[in-house]
Amino acid sequence: MEPLHPTPTRPVIPGRAITPISRQDTPIDIDGLSWPSIGTKSRRDETEEQRHIREEKIAEAVKTILSCLGEDPEREGLLKTPDRYASALMFFTKGYEQSIKDVLNEAVFEEDHEEMVIVKNVDIFSLCEHHMVPFTGKISIGYIPNRRVVGLSKLARIAEMFARRLQVQERLTKQIASTLMEVLQPQGVAVVMEASHLCMCMRGVQKPGSSTMTSCMLGVFRNNPKTREEFLSLIRN
Repeated sequence: MEPLHPTPTRPVIPGRAITPISRQDTPIDIDGLSWPSIGTKSRRDETEEQRHIREEKIAEAVKTILSCLGEDPEREGLLKTPDRYASALMFFTKGYEQSIKDVLNEAVFEEDHEEMVIVKNVDIFSLCEHHMVPFTGKISIGYIPNRRVVGLSKLARIAEMFARRLQVQERLTKQIASTLMEVLQPQGVAVVMEASHLCMCMRGVQKPGSSTMTSCMLGVFRNNPKTREEFLSLIRN
């Protein structure tokens, strides 16, 4: 098994059991957050009043954008657009406020099962961090347990947590795989994602039919071609 994210304060020691949702010094759990950005902790900890102020700032910025586009922010059709967009943007990026501990909710169980587990074709919606326009697609997640399994719905919820952020598809795919590898310590994890990016469809090369595929293979899925091919065959069928 490949070591993942060892840290100076808590080295990975072979053979030592690690409680998956109590680790505090890894990329998936820093200050109770998972791969947080610079302002994530303050956003999570703010009061309702502070959250309202945050949304008002976003709304004012949207009014400026509308004016710069040559529109009238005060006309009837756009009057409430800044507030609506501010609220929507907070929802689109709610994954910043979540942590792996919240998502798993202790749904990790010891189980005598060492065969492949796959959840495929999970719908994903995210925002490209380069243009802040959507990319959407489907993701398939597989792992081979090492006597530790997670509730099936949690695989989709982990994908959702990381998707509800400003993302690039490559990082999103790897974050999901790395997180599962760390919290479950399985024999291996495989994640494949196919998505359509509106930044390619609506602007730039303007190719509406195009899609992008990314994958992340860890453990036996990386090291064993037969295991990898079995997973790829199962998600294709």
